[in-house]
Amino acid sequence: MPSLSPAAERNKGPIFEILNPLLPTGAQVMEVASGTGQHADYFCEKRPDLRWQPSDPDQASFENIMEFYRARKSEAFQEPIRWSVFDPLPEPLQRSFDAVVNINMIHISPWEACLALLDHCKIWLASGGLLHLYGPFILGDRPTAASNLAFHQSLQARDPRWGLRELDQVVAAAATRGLLWKKTIDMPANNVSVLFSAPRRDFPSR
Repeated sequence: MPSLSPAAERNKGPIFEILNPLLPTGAQVMEVASGTGQHADYFCEKRPDLRWQPSDPDQASFENIMEFYRARKSEAFQEPIRWSVFDPLPEPLQRSFDAVVNINMIHISPWEACLALLDHCKIWLASGGLLHLYGPFILGDRPTAASNLAFHQSLQARDPRWGLRELDQVVAAAATRGLLWKKTIDMPANNVSVLFSAPRRDFPSR
């Protein structure tokens, strides 16, 4: 049996409620840093019409996703790829997607990982394509929850390059790559879903 993350078990339903009406029938979805694979498995169970591409650079996480993939036996659940945003794009990822989903990554990685993700998105996303970021952020228009501040401090103690990102800074970086902020939605446990859209950008011919 694959390992389960309690946080992913709690948030997979609320995230699905946000994304489900935004994903067209047959949507091609790229999930960056899939972790345990619980979100991929849940979405593919609920929406077997999707084509969900999970990925993760961590070997243990990749193996866990593979367990979900083998158990699901669904065309919706595409074979996982062991890949980091800092790696060259393998051939299966050299194409357009209708949506890119990234859950709880950019605060547990260097800022450069967020920028690399955005660089890939400006190539991946088709006309009106969706980028969904989920996690805790520092929101300029409201105080940061005490639990999020404590989490931020714990992350920086582990690695000074890590920590909660200022949403305004993420939005500005996305805008320079043609990714336009559309909406920020409050989620459970002081997290938010942040939605961006992109103009048409075809992957360059090889």
